[in-house]
Amino acid sequence: MGDILIGTCSWTDKALVGSGWYPPGRRDAEGRLRHYAERFPVVEVDATYYALPSTRNSTLWAERTPDGFRFDVKAFSLLTGHPTRTAALPADLRDRDTADPGLLDEIWHRFSEALRPLREAGRLGTLLFQFPPWFAPGPRAEAVLHRTRRRADGWPVAVEFRHPDWWREARRARTTALLTDLDAAAVAVDMAQDLPASIPPLTPVTSGDLAVVRFHGRSPAWGSGSKEDRFRHTYRDDELAEWRPRLLSLADRVTELHVLFNNCCADAAVRAAEAMCDRMRPAAHRQDATG
Repeated sequence: MGDILIGTCSWTDKALVGSGWYPPGRRDAEGRLRHYAERFPVVEVDATYYALPSTRNSTLWAERTPDGFRFDVKAFSLLTGHPTRTAALPADLRDRDTADPGLLDEIWHRFSEALRPLREAGRLGTLLFQFPPWFAPGPRAEAVLHRTRRRADGWPVAVEFRHPDWWREARRARTTALLTDLDAAAVAVDMAQDLPASIPPLTPVTSGDLAVVRFHGRSPAWGSGSKEDRFRHTYRDDELAEWRPRLLSLADRVTELHVLFNNCCADAAVRAAEAMCDRMRPAAHRQDATG
């Protein structure tokens, strides 16, 4: 069975920082990360979606975490076709056409180079390419995926689709085959299942090295409300329990399984991650004094 690493999507979310989960004396940047990494073995970096990472931060993240800790890093918005503020681009690139493939190549170069210290320290889990809800399956989308994978040649990649057609029954086998051919881990999701944009809780394995599951909560406001509305959900024990056999099945087929909670309201994500760690013991790995 592969290692099961459980954590959250961000350790710096304002709601988490303001919740009181971080104890006094550990509320600065270094203290927060060290405190988090003592309790969980994996975290998702979401800030890199909004702005390019820096070499300095990658180096500090590696220095402040133990061996075996993993960072799953979300791809910069422009790399996945999301609207991107001009101010988020480096100053010398702000007059470039955002549809220019040459610009995307340069953005990728700067993005990946900034993450190299993290990768060289053995802390990089995967790069998460989360594509937008309007990224529907078809030849053009498949061409984008192939170009994305060529840019990221040699890097671990995970792909999350937000358009439900990718995983509908008629398309499911083709999507699985496509991601397998790209050597990209398919991201499974947990979310409300009665919405037009609901993604079914499927667990395809498209890479022998890694599988990723992201728990978004089960808010009925997904896709329509504010950020807090979309992700507000406290996972019940029975909701976590239904995922236990799925996670064990995934772990049987990969080297490493990352389970990440994205219900980022107050401390809901860390509490859900803690509860899932307890439910998955002894299979799950946790960074605390009990091992």
